Amino acid sequence: MSQSPLSASVNDTRAAPASTARPGWLREPLLHFLVLGAILFGVDHYLVTRVDDPRTIVVGASVDAEAKQLFKASRGRDPNAEELAALRRVWLDNEVLYREGLILQMDKGDSAIRERVIFKALSVVDANTKLPPVTDDVLRQWFDARRAKYDEPPRFDFQEAVLSGDASEAGIRAFVDKLNAGTPGEAEAGLRVFKGRPRSNVEQSYGPEFAKALEAAAPQAWLALKSKDGWRAVRLAQMTPAKPAVFEVLRNVVQQDWTDATMAEQRSAAVRGLMGKYKVIFEGDAK
Repeated sequence: MSQSPLSASVNDTRAAPASTARPGWLREPLLHFLVLGAILFGVDHYLVTRVDDPRTIVVGASVDAEAKQLFKASRGRDPNAEELAALRRVWLDNEVLYREGLILQMDKGDSAIRERVIFKALSVVDANTKLPPVTDDVLRQWFDARRAKYDEPPRFDFQEAVLSGDASEAGIRAFVDKLNAGTPGEAEAGLRVFKGRPRSNVEQSYGPEFAKALEAAAPQAWLALKSKDGWRAVRLAQMTPAKPAVFEVLRNVVQQDWTDATMAEQRSAAVRGLMGKYKVIFEGDAK
């Protein structure tokens, strides 16, 4: 079938190769505490309610309020319960490190820069963190347990005709029938062209049922598919099947990922050990 002469704009959202991909921020034990602590969760330490006992940390509701505000500014939505709990753990980790840094007088010359005190305290933790030996068997087990990270996902090249008029199910189906019949549609819609979209990206943007229907679609035919935000007129150009990763090819990448995660786990355990020196009290909604 000849392509309808819709006005086109290309969105090439091809994801990074699986060999360089990194897991979501909630999947690593303490890596988020370096990243979110400095970038996403820059809550000033004065949000904690001070008391006379320097070993007591009282977390007020203002901590959660600031975390929600910064998360929404970054992600465009409010954090769910799991994400909010992770942000709170980040804040507590940073507060403990900040206080430990003050005890070690690491604020000398840096009294106004909280992040530097935290990183100085973390450097002390890192100095006492040792990486255990690793074998190929250990790395293979790590690799097999995280195949979703390393396997190349199915990818889709597809087009979406964005209708400017009636976008109801009936309107989209009628428009699709016109496109499949070869009727010009430039007066009614614009064309979006997507290249190499991984399935997870399609699911996030349009919903799981849309991705499932697109995967089963015959190429080059316009279809009316229901997405999480309403009906869409789409045409699959081609789908690239999933490709399993090969451990031997990615061994160095796997070892680096294992090293990062193992060191993060050890840092997390060390900070939790330091936290045992403090009494943490939650007030109001910050629980």
